[in-house]
Amino acid sequence: MAIYLDVIWFLNFCIDLLLLLLTGIVLKRTLVKWRILLGSLLASSIIFLLLTPYSALFYHPVFKVVLSVCIVVVTFGFKKFSYFIQNLLTFYFVSFICGGGLIALHYFFNNEMVILNGVVSTKSTGLGTPLSWLLVIIGFPILWYFSKKRFEQIEVRKIKYDEIVDVALAINEIEFHLKGLIDSGNQLQDPLTKRPVMIIDMNEMQNKFPKDIVEQAKHPEMIGDSSFSINKGWEEKLCIIPYRGVGQVNQFIIGVKPDRVVITLQKGEQLQCNNVVLGLNFTNLSSDGDFHCILHPQMLVQGKSA
Repeated sequence: MAIYLDVIWFLNFCIDLLLLLLTGIVLKRTLVKWRILLGSLLASSIIFLLLTPYSALFYHPVFKVVLSVCIVVVTFGFKKFSYFIQNLLTFYFVSFICGGGLIALHYFFNNEMVILNGVVSTKSTGLGTPLSWLLVIIGFPILWYFSKKRFEQIEVRKIKYDEIVDVALAINEIEFHLKGLIDSGNQLQDPLTKRPVMIIDMNEMQNKFPKDIVEQAKHPEMIGDSSFSINKGWEEKLCIIPYRGVGQVNQFIIGVKPDRVVITLQKGEQLQCNNVVLGLNFTNLSSDGDFHCILHPQMLVQGKSA
């Protein structure tokens, strides 16, 4: 029987890479490219152990635990023991979810197993079947994406939507701080990039922006008009976002892409969310002045620990 070791190794490398990526996404870790590639390479290199006299180690539980510890340390580093344990257990949890899903799908579609005289036998050739390869190549990425979305939904539901947080913004070397409300009702997205939109009360914040940007925000329908001159460095950051409120016709607001957005939660945890658009709005958001911006809940899901 011919075994294409390079194909098997590459398949395992891709699967290990996706598992480590999902672990980092769930824990909101800052992923370093060379670390995650090195961790995936270490995890997939176990395949070559089968061709050595030490192949028995491949099946030993202690060796698997030691290998997984090395994989987690290489990929995420070792800052403190609790940080390491959280990484390791989440890596196991993610692996069990995706691996268990593949096993369930395989036995759901499998028709090679038969029972003859009370003995279970299979019709497998040892090379695997098209169904097995399809489940690994196609089924695993689908399960990975499904698991990622479920984790995000669980995290969104845990967010306290009435929580007011501190927000720090940086745009073209302009930095300012303001209070933000996490609101589940804000589901506005940039239609082109699908970035979540964070609404800012320009009545309080317009002194932080150049005058031409403020005038453009007051008249979004005039964007691109030659009568408006935009400062250099701001043109590529502007976009126009359509929206519709309850009982209103379609309207537009001017959006600005920030360089950096850092959210400080009540517990002191900081999340950096750069993949966002600032919606410049002149409607008073809080009559009491408790907050000056409304955050999209997706920002807390996509944000990385700062």
